[in-house]
Amino acid sequence: MEIRKLTTRKLNMILTLQKFLQKKYVLGAAATLLVAGLLVWWLMPAKMPAESRYVTAGIERGEITQTVSANGTLNPVTLVNVGSQVSGIVKKIYADFNDRVKAGQILLELDPALIEAQLQQSTANVENARASLELAQANEARTRGLYAQEYVTRLELDQSVQALKSARAQLAVYEAQAKRDRTNLSYTVIRSPVSGVVVSREVNTGQTVAASFQTPTLFKIAQNLSKMQIDTSYAEADVGSIHVGQLANFRVDAFPNRSFHGKVHQVRLNPTTQQNVVTYNVVVSVDNTDQSLLPGMTAYVNIIIAQSKGVVMVPNAALRFRPADKSRANNKPQEVRQEGKQDERKQERSKTDAAPMGTVYVLENGQPKAIKVAIGITDNRNTEVLSGDLKEGAIVILEDRQASTKKSGSSGLRLF
Repeated sequence: MEIRKLTTRKLNMILTLQKFLQKKYVLGAAATLLVAGLLVWWLMPAKMPAESRYVTAGIERGEITQTVSANGTLNPVTLVNVGSQVSGIVKKIYADFNDRVKAGQILLELDPALIEAQLQQSTANVENARASLELAQANEARTRGLYAQEYVTRLELDQSVQALKSARAQLAVYEAQAKRDRTNLSYTVIRSPVSGVVVSREVNTGQTVAASFQTPTLFKIAQNLSKMQIDTSYAEADVGSIHVGQLANFRVDAFPNRSFHGKVHQVRLNPTTQQNVVTYNVVVSVDNTDQSLLPGMTAYVNIIIAQSKGVVMVPNAALRFRPADKSRANNKPQEVRQEGKQDERKQERSKTDAAPMGTVYVLENGQPKAIKVAIGITDNRNTEVLSGDLKEGAIVILEDRQASTKKSGSSGLRLF
């Protein structure tokens, strides 16, 4: 606030001097130089004490959880599409949306008139074929007796035997047709194949169901809504860190203040490529005992890929900070001179050789001092410190207030 008042006072002085010069018609070089000098003086930022110039934070120990995020859709683990193998008009519907049904329960009836007529025709054909078989049997027996007395030829006997075999085959054909028609008649009554909840009903009474080319879907039944799954798509950059059994947290729009939990059930190998972006389907199993989660809800999933407890944490803002005055800051990373600390680093070398390095700044004699640290996992707010001279309780710089004030003050300058 004091800096803002001082800056406003300087600007008012320059504007007052400018008006005075304009009134007195002083247009010489001396007046121009005077105004330029005052302008430079105004642009020079006022020095601030180091304690109030920098925004700082203390280094603490805590827990860091690293996650990868994606959106997905909640679905039942088992969703059965109930269809029809025969065509017909919907005569009566016995189940509706959200109804609980049991295996074998009647869901729908189709008009059986056409299939009943086909069955009657097939039954008549069976009776006709059975009568023909009886006649063929009698002829064959009579011809065999006459052949034994040498009243008929061998050809006539063979013909009677062949007629008997043909009558038996014809009867078998008609019996198969009748069995098919009886089966189709039973298909006019649609029954639930599983016990569950009717999620969707696709037909209405009086509607014609055509099953000529493909099986139409009449109902969708979720077998068990207490066990659900989330189908998500993760980018190839994240899928390498995801494994079966990892914990996942997610939330849905219906319950914004509630967090749900699940586990990674499957990482499917079939990739999906859209606009040169490769994603993989990750299935997260969810316990929905209270059945508050509904099929089709959008889930915002965070899969936990790494977790560290009781570690030294540094704010991410400290890792992003760089001093505005590079010439006055000590940018050389702090070196360890004690032999004991060198031995400690040798023991941790196996952990930090592959770890990325970062730089944070601490205040030393009123000036920023750079310290190199090996960093680990991050939760996008804090980052784990694996090794380095940054200890718990140290004060790191997050922001330079003077640099921010200078930017905001110079952006709106208009004198003339």
